Amino acid sequence: MTQRFALIGLDHRHVYELTQHLIDAGMECAGYWPQTTNALVLEGFRKRFPHLVAVAERERLLDDPSIQVIVTAAIPNERAALAIEAMRRGKDVMCDKPGITTRADLAAVQAAVAETGRIFSVVFGERFQSPASAMARDLVRQGAIGRLVCTATMAPHRLNRATRPDWFWNARQNGSILVDIGCHQIDQFLNITGREDAEIVHAAIRTVAPERTPVADFQDWGEMILRNDVATATMQTHWFTPDGLADWGDGRAFITGTEGFIELRKNLDLAGRAGGQHLFLITNEKTEYIPCEGRAVGIFQAFANDVRDRTETAMTQSHCFAVCRLALEAEERALVRG
Repeated sequence: MTQRFALIGLDHRHVYELTQHLIDAGMECAGYWPQTTNALVLEGFRKRFPHLVAVAERERLLDDPSIQVIVTAAIPNERAALAIEAMRRGKDVMCDKPGITTRADLAAVQAAVAETGRIFSVVFGERFQSPASAMARDLVRQGAIGRLVCTATMAPHRLNRATRPDWFWNARQNGSILVDIGCHQIDQFLNITGREDAEIVHAAIRTVAPERTPVADFQDWGEMILRNDVATATMQTHWFTPDGLADWGDGRAFITGTEGFIELRKNLDLAGRAGGQHLFLITNEKTEYIPCEGRAVGIFQAFANDVRDRTETAMTQSHCFAVCRLALEAEERALVRG
């Protein structure tokens, strides 16, 4: 039987990617609720998926027994309540990040998962959609760079002020910078170390350039240092990608081991190689460039299999909740420090 999903919450452009990846994984889109806070997102969605059907009644999608999954890129602070509602109606849930923006929402979603047995998944796209990240994890686990020592990730993003809806500028609705885009970096660190916990050594949030935004307190810089029994991670997030760059950000990761290191250039290579997903492996024996663009990652296919088989191969539920919890803890630490 073909698996079916429906979309509620077309408020962020990431909904395009979630939709396409699930279709590529063999799932069928049963329809979408067209209400949105960003008309540009809806317009772009209809251009990309003209064959998909808009459904006027949100409840129809939630109550349809032929739909197994609700997918959402709603306003971030509304995602948890929607997920709980969907799970209590027998649906699994796939959320754009961040899926959780408060401690209360985390506790409520955890309770709903325990109560219903449904899947709550958050798409940490900087890993889920990155074959270079998948290759780096495999190389580390194979011992290619010896014992893992530390990671350093840089996650610059383009502000795109003119196309952002009002909620984007409000940390209570969008999550702090550490919850919104820092969660990607936490997810990658836990994944590469094979752990589901870490100590937050340092966390900070800043407003560097309020003149660039419509509000004075928009968080445009965030940083974290995490540590567990495997390695230490330094993480940097910000909204200062210049418009002249050919992508939304020059995302980098540096992974150091006792016998070598790996560099990832995820979105583009400033040295001139075309495309993205570039990996460089340096060991005692060689310096090697490994192109990763086009390699299968398989997480969305694994998610579809998990929905069918009631397994946790794409991402364990405990890992998902650990990332959300650590992001909230980092936010709390940063705000207390001021």
